Amino acid sequence: MAQVLEFKLPDLGEGLTEAEIVRWLVAVGDVVAIDQPVVEVETAKAMVEVPCPYGGVVTARYGEEGTELPVGAPLLTVAVGGTGAPEELAEAAPGAAPTVGETAAESAVSSEYSGNVLVGYGTAGPAARRRRVRHESHAAAKAPASAPVAAPTAVAAPAPAAEAVPGHGGPVPVISPLVRKLARDRGLDLREVRGSGPEGLILRADVELAIAALERPVAAPAPVAAPAAAPSAAVAAAGERVPLRGVRGAVADKLSRSRTEIPDATCWVDADATELMAARAAMNAAGGPKISLLALLARICVHALARFPELNSTVDMAAREIVRLPAVHLGFAAQTPRGLVVPVVKDAGTRTAESLTAEFARLTEAARESALTPADLTGGTFTLNNYGVFGVDGSTPIINHPEAAMLGVGRIIPKPWVHQGELAVRQVVQLSLTFDHRVCDGGTAGGFLRYVADCVEQPAVLLRTL
Repeated sequence: MAQVLEFKLPDLGEGLTEAEIVRWLVAVGDVVAIDQPVVEVETAKAMVEVPCPYGGVVTARYGEEGTELPVGAPLLTVAVGGTGAPEELAEAAPGAAPTVGETAAESAVSSEYSGNVLVGYGTAGPAARRRRVRHESHAAAKAPASAPVAAPTAVAAPAPAAEAVPGHGGPVPVISPLVRKLARDRGLDLREVRGSGPEGLILRADVELAIAALERPVAAPAPVAAPAAAPSAAVAAAGERVPLRGVRGAVADKLSRSRTEIPDATCWVDADATELMAARAAMNAAGGPKISLLALLARICVHALARFPELNSTVDMAAREIVRLPAVHLGFAAQTPRGLVVPVVKDAGTRTAESLTAEFARLTEAARESALTPADLTGGTFTLNNYGVFGVDGSTPIINHPEAAMLGVGRIIPKPWVHQGELAVRQVVQLSLTFDHRVCDGGTAGGFLRYVADCVEQPAVLLRTL
């Protein structure tokens, strides 16, 4: 007898609590292999293909493309085990109660299950080749055309992942931990919230509306003789509304937090990059893998951070401590069709220029293909921002929270420059350093930036530390 197992959106790691369905890779009635990717989702950090740990026939999907689901919400159900006969698949069609969580059922289908879901990377089993196999014998398992994909708002977490909350004397609503945490963090008493979901279910939208009502300032009543004019429907509807979600939403949250929490300051200096450009040209002319300019700038940053470790740190305000970090994990800004992302080169301080060049190229290509993993986008300790690729000279960037500093590099262009006492045309670049004023003062920040500029102007300076 086939068993119906429910596969839920797994924890994708790095504190991510929700994901948007971008594209379904399987349909109801499809046969899926163990660890076959079944859906592509977009988190606040990356696009991820989610593999299903069960092998069998898809009997239901939950959520249309474009909808957002919380971690732990059902994604799909799979009929596993049995002979695959039409009558068995019919019994396992949508509407049948899933047996996920029942020890006996899971034991019976152990051969169709790969193992635990790994945070951020799918399941523990070997990757299986994606396939979409349809057979006429599976027709009975397919949902009729009139049966739409279940809406995510009707998802109520099972008992282990939800709590009952009394409210308004009516039916006891069941809410997800995500909604409960949101209410707790904002000081909202859920007993005062009326749920708009099925049977009084308190949805996230209900909590957000209640929070907005609490935070809305109470205005003094307007005089009766001169009531305030309500905005017309045309004014209220004017303009295009773009949802702040996915990468754009994550960027908005992170930058807002940075500006709220970090007292940043910026210093900058012009530098003659002629010798650095000549050194790179000589390296590449010698044969072997080409060295990128970004890799050379990264090497300079690593050495500068060794001299000024205050800037490779973070601030723990709860403990009122500055935490100086032992390794340099170098983030770099990359513009992609999905928006700005900051991939991280791990252990940049231990890499050669060739290794850095290769890693920058790998992460940049992955960013363009929306193939970065959450691990690729987290853990940075210092950011290198080459905004010169946009044709601009200077910037005062916002620090990538919770880091303490960011080095900005403008375009390198020919400019008049006094060189060895004479006016000459040199390759000039503007360098800027935005830093957290809590971790150091201007003297340290200026010393770091001056050392970087000296290395750009005279690459031989680096030889002293090699």
